[in-house]
Amino acid sequence: MKPGQLEQWVADAVRQFWATRDGQQTKQGKATGKRDAGARGAVTGGAHINGLIRLIAKVVADAGVPEASVYHQLRASTYLPGFYRPTKSWDLLLVDDGNLLACIEFKSQVGSFGNNFNNRTEEAIGNATDFWTAYREGAFAGSPRPWLGYYMLLEDSSKSTNPVGVYEPHFTVFPEFRDASYAKRYELLCLKLVRERMYDGTCFMMSGRINGPKGIYREPNPELSFRNFAMSLRAHAFAYAEAKADAGLSKVPKEPGPTAGDVAGK
Repeated sequence: MKPGQLEQWVADAVRQFWATRDGQQTKQGKATGKRDAGARGAVTGGAHINGLIRLIAKVVADAGVPEASVYHQLRASTYLPGFYRPTKSWDLLLVDDGNLLACIEFKSQVGSFGNNFNNRTEEAIGNATDFWTAYREGAFAGSPRPWLGYYMLLEDSSKSTNPVGVYEPHFTVFPEFRDASYAKRYELLCLKLVRERMYDGTCFMMSGRINGPKGIYREPNPELSFRNFAMSLRAHAFAYAEAKADAGLSKVPKEPGPTAGDVAGK
């Protein structure tokens, strides 16, 4: 991977996110004569995250895992068994020779911040709990410990970055949540999901309606950058591919050492 290439891929994916999102909303209105409430019309088509899914597919392919082992909703079924429910469809799976290597959920939110934050939080925690319990109970028997990831792209606007009050009728909330904006709440969620070891990697990015279509985005917390997220997944995929190559089952490209550009990119 060339220096700066990953960041360019991310910018391209962000640009596609906004273009597809706006296109889905317009297309739905023309087809039905009406649009879903709020921003829902932009996400019911699902294609707004396709660029991000393709980006992750590039990252793991660069680590030596065959493209045929990458399953995503653009071309294949992504259902996995659960423990508290029969199955769940994930956004992206990495499955090679019957081994579940990685599983990623992609989420985005544009508008309706107050209505959706708690739902997103409960969903992220519930999905991880169900996933790891299913793994413990042998649902993915024979697989090495898989890599679980969570990605969130949030609209960058005054409504997402202004302080938000909390209700404390009986007990006080943890101090980090007091006067925290919805953006800060999502940042804390992603940080705690990793630190509590519910996910192996999380990414939190923000992009606005005006500059987003130009591929502009920001990462409020370097610990939750896309580079960290992608490189963690890439290392996991490479370790598997290397072990498979050592067993004489496949060939894997030699892992390059960090370049000056990579270091600067961090």
